[in-house]
Amino acid sequence: MNLKALSLVNYKNIESKHLAFDPKINCFVGKNGVGKTNILDAIYHLSFGKSYFNPITSQNIRHTSDFFMIEGLYDRDSREEKVVISVKKGQKKVIKRNGKNYDKLSDHIGFLPLVIISPADNDLIVEGSATRRKFMDGVLAQTDAEYLTVLLNYNKTLTQRNALLKYFAANHTFDNTNLSIYNEQLHQLGTAIHQKRNTFIERFMPIFIERHQHIAVNSEQVGLTYQSKVHDTTIIDLLKQNLPKDRILQHTSVGIHKDDLDFTIDENFNIKKFGSQGQQKSFLIALKLAQFDFILQQSNDTPILLLDDIFDKLDENRVEQLMKLVDDNHFGQLFVSDTHADRTEAIVKKISQSYKVFKLS
Repeated sequence: MNLKALSLVNYKNIESKHLAFDPKINCFVGKNGVGKTNILDAIYHLSFGKSYFNPITSQNIRHTSDFFMIEGLYDRDSREEKVVISVKKGQKKVIKRNGKNYDKLSDHIGFLPLVIISPADNDLIVEGSATRRKFMDGVLAQTDAEYLTVLLNYNKTLTQRNALLKYFAANHTFDNTNLSIYNEQLHQLGTAIHQKRNTFIERFMPIFIERHQHIAVNSEQVGLTYQSKVHDTTIIDLLKQNLPKDRILQHTSVGIHKDDLDFTIDENFNIKKFGSQGQQKSFLIALKLAQFDFILQQSNDTPILLLDDIFDKLDENRVEQLMKLVDDNHFGQLFVSDTHADRTEAIVKKISQSYKVFKLS
């Protein structure tokens, strides 16, 4: 699969732009603020129906405008596919494939597999558990449509249970029969999610470790551990045990929506506390490349790979290791942003793939 052409109107700081791409490597170069990352984000948007950097849709509309439009023309399985995303202020986002509206965004997820590596990935280490769950759920959603459906239903039921807890508190009442219906639904849906996450980590771990050995040249051991209270008990029992607390808090304090991934380095030390900046960068790149490999294995479709401003953030050795990996026919189409045109061209010239450089100003 590859993106043949991209058209943007009023997307972030871009008034209007049309770009035709090389099927292998495409580089966007220029000073900060000229829109390099915004072009990568538009490509991400076409795959996921939202921005990677700012999921609030209205804030992606260019200032002084009241709409944006992104159009991507793809070559997928020897067939041309056109995906258009458009938004008008105050109206619902519209996503079309070959002129036909999607009824649900979830029907689109996984159709255009994509992985992004960005300095913003550092949030996976420094932010809370929600960011790491989002990563895990994002990988699974691109490869397992059933998982995404179950997750959406779980989140909907969770919202309903939380609303009921707030109603009880506001009206000084309580109805255990009504609450037990939501408990049972969360138990069934959450148990299915927990099982799929467990299976994912088992399959993902060896891929991640192998990628890290290449990036870091075997310099340290790394690990991923799936943390969940559901490992030791059932969701229904957790909900019953924590009901007094939930009634006070007026929200559901336990369940798979509280799960986490523990990132470790050498003898199970937490990488946030004990990993150097270089070790953290290697960890994150290996994590994202493993995501690429996992999606490729599960879907048999080569994801598009976006590299946002990583040449500025990595030392020369890590850049060289990364580009050696990319110079493998295992990878498909690649999009790169960088502030230095000469550096970018010098790097891609070493790769035995066709490329195109877009100089933005």
